[in-house]
Amino acid sequence: MLPWERDNELGAAFADVWCALPKVVFSRTLDSVQGNARLAEASVADEAAAALDATDKDVSIGGAGLAAAAIELGLVDELRMFRNPVVIGGGTPFLPPVTEDVPLDLIETRTFGSRVIYERYRRARDESD
Repeated sequence: MLPWERDNELGAAFADVWCALPKVVFSRTLDSVQGNARLAEASVADEAAAALDATDKDVSIGGAGLAAAAIELGLVDELRMFRNPVVIGGGTPFLPPVTEDVPLDLIETRTFGSRVIYERYRRARDESD
């Protein structure tokens, strides 16, 4: 099932929000994208700057590799993580290796009935910032 499929009321509500959001797709293999999306034409830094200039809302980055590049470039102010209580023992790391520590402050946490844990962190700032 695709995220925008409308198989039930909750799926339809999500689809309405998801489809309305403008999206920039970074891909090494795609020639085209559908819906309210376009293929990236510039670097992660340049595309992020353009997205921020085009809105007064938050800009989200999805995908471990893309998020890793944005974190390494210092473009990420917050991390929002959903953790499922399952050990799988492999896969793409959620957080990237970094060349310098990135101190974080926990600003929100929730545990859902499904046992999924939501954590929201803000990049810690020095007192001089």
